[in-house]
Amino acid sequence: MTRPKRLSPEAQAEALATLTGWKLAQGREAIAKRFVFRDFSEAFGWMARVAMLAEAMNHHPEWSNVYRTVDVVLATHDAGGLTELDVRLAKAIDALGQ
Repeated sequence: MTRPKRLSPEAQAEALATLTGWKLAQGREAIAKRFVFRDFSEAFGWMARVAMLAEAMNHHPEWSNVYRTVDVVLATHDAGGLTELDVRLAKAIDALGQ
């Protein structure tokens, strides 16, 4: 398996334009999005679905959960920043719905 290549600043901007609600993470080369659910149970169930998706893609998010809020950060650590793999995972997460 080949290591994904980091996106150029121009490619990052183009990729962000295709994503809804994702923004560049502050202070690092990554994208981030906050998801807010009705309650903890809904948030946790969603996280379980994302976990299965991430495992299938072999690309895992950084995330934190406080009650009904889940903050997700995507970066490809092996590449040292943002790659197409992060964009694909972001799109797949969004396709799961909220």
